[in-house]
Amino acid sequence: MATANNEVATLLRELADLTKLEDGSSQSFRVRAYERAVDAVRSLSDDISGMSVAEMRAEEGIGESTAKKIREYLDTGTIGKLDELRAEYPPSLRELTKIPGLGPKTVLLVRSELGVESVDDLRQAIAAERLRELPGLGATSEEKIGRAIERLGLHGKDRRTPIIEVLPVAEQVVAALREVPGVAAVRYCGSLRRFRETIADVDVLVASDEGHLAAESFRSLPLVDEVIAAGDTKSAILTSSGLQVDLRVVAPEQWGAATLYFTGSKEHNIALRQRAIDRGWLLNEYALADAETESVIASETEEEIYEALDLSPIPAPLREARGEIEAAEEGMLPDLVTVEDIRGDLHVHSTWSGDGRSTLDEMVAAAADRGLEYIAITEHGEDLPINGLSRQQVLDERKELERLRVEHDELTILHGAELNIARDGGLDYDDDFLAGYDWCVASVHSHFDLPEKAQTKRVITAMQHPAVNVIGHLTGRRIGRRPGIELDLDAVFAAAVETKTALEINCHLDRLDVPADMLVLARDVEDLVFVISTDAHHTVEYGNIRWGVLNSQRGWVDKTQVANTWPRRRFLEWVASPEKTVLA
Repeated sequence: MATANNEVATLLRELADLTKLEDGSSQSFRVRAYERAVDAVRSLSDDISGMSVAEMRAEEGIGESTAKKIREYLDTGTIGKLDELRAEYPPSLRELTKIPGLGPKTVLLVRSELGVESVDDLRQAIAAERLRELPGLGATSEEKIGRAIERLGLHGKDRRTPIIEVLPVAEQVVAALREVPGVAAVRYCGSLRRFRETIADVDVLVASDEGHLAAESFRSLPLVDEVIAAGDTKSAILTSSGLQVDLRVVAPEQWGAATLYFTGSKEHNIALRQRAIDRGWLLNEYALADAETESVIASETEEEIYEALDLSPIPAPLREARGEIEAAEEGMLPDLVTVEDIRGDLHVHSTWSGDGRSTLDEMVAAAADRGLEYIAITEHGEDLPINGLSRQQVLDERKELERLRVEHDELTILHGAELNIARDGGLDYDDDFLAGYDWCVASVHSHFDLPEKAQTKRVITAMQHPAVNVIGHLTGRRIGRRPGIELDLDAVFAAAVETKTALEINCHLDRLDVPADMLVLARDVEDLVFVISTDAHHTVEYGNIRWGVLNSQRGWVDKTQVANTWPRRRFLEWVASPEKTVLA
């Protein structure tokens, strides 16, 4: 995607979020218009900077008002309306909208009635039991909001930003700096490169012999709200959302040592430095060098440094001091999944679902164009209000899939469903109707506040149903917005193996569910099967597969465990063969 497209999509997303506050609603016409425009811009194959307002309006999803704002930004570098909204609703207030139970209308209410401008203000109001006095709230709501703040980590000095908000900013910075004269290489590092789900600040590294040019360009980026440090090799800025981005510039020959140093966790780096010391060497951000002679042993690539330290190269998502150095020493690192390994996508929606944004024909054609061998079309089940399919709609869509199978005979198309796991573990439709599906994902979409024992029982009950092939987005979390359900993971993993039910690694950046830390806990569970699925609602979201792959890498998932890396024949035999075990 062109750099301008990334920038415009990010700004439209911010406009949508701020307009929710201005309108006091997440579903107003203006909010939906901006959200549609985000999808439209992200799906453009052309550079939007060369498009007129009329050409933008010709693209489905971009209205006249939005097109004019886009053109305003492309011509002037700012959007007047966006600047007004940023001034009215600062980052500290916007953070409140991440908290379950605090929609835009309620945020405005606590602001006007209680003077709440930040999460810290809100915590003080909860401690004083003032929220319960407001209309539409009460003691129960107050307690739930307080618990959500704690579980989401929206408190204290070390607050972190969800990756879905950080990654577009980092990609925008990297893309812009890549165009600067004299820049030999650029990448984001730190916890973002390790693919942590929340980020404190963004570390960007540049290799250049003309560092002043990169630093000046960095400090002049349109997203810069404040420059907090300026220099030829070190700079730092704050964006309008309050995110800090740090820039370091190194010489090209130091690139490997610098990326290694600025990527690994503190503990990982300490272990590497000790390994160097044990060999009479020193390791820092400039080089791996002899301690006495200072002669450079390796510095240009990370791989050279790992090799010099007698280690297999360690992929960035693993660099957390969780046994990866020992595994690399013994040649026992997992065979991690890559995007190229993915042969099928097993959680795909279309406009048949109420929340789908690309037609069935478009979704199937895009899957074929990506070279996939098999997909599962999984519209929502009837128990999900608004978005679910009636039984007649299911049968009608099945006929459409028969036509598409003829048109795309190179692609195996499974007719599936994303079923809703009810409070008691029940599913949409009756057993006879469910038997007509080729593939079923079962997911939690409601009752997120049940205790751990009840949540575990409902998920395991769903696993035991003969129609269920996989549990979708296991915890139901939204990173930074909704805590996941609490589960007895040992029981869930054991039940998944016993019932021959796969667990989905959902690729959406706001889900990344199963979370990586839970995947790490599962790495010694034999015969546990995963699928990495995009949960795509638009053709552009097939590209999200890279995020699910990175999450699986961070979770130490071995490629052999991931069913949709298997060749088509093996995968289809696996789908057809398992018989469910009903647990006592």
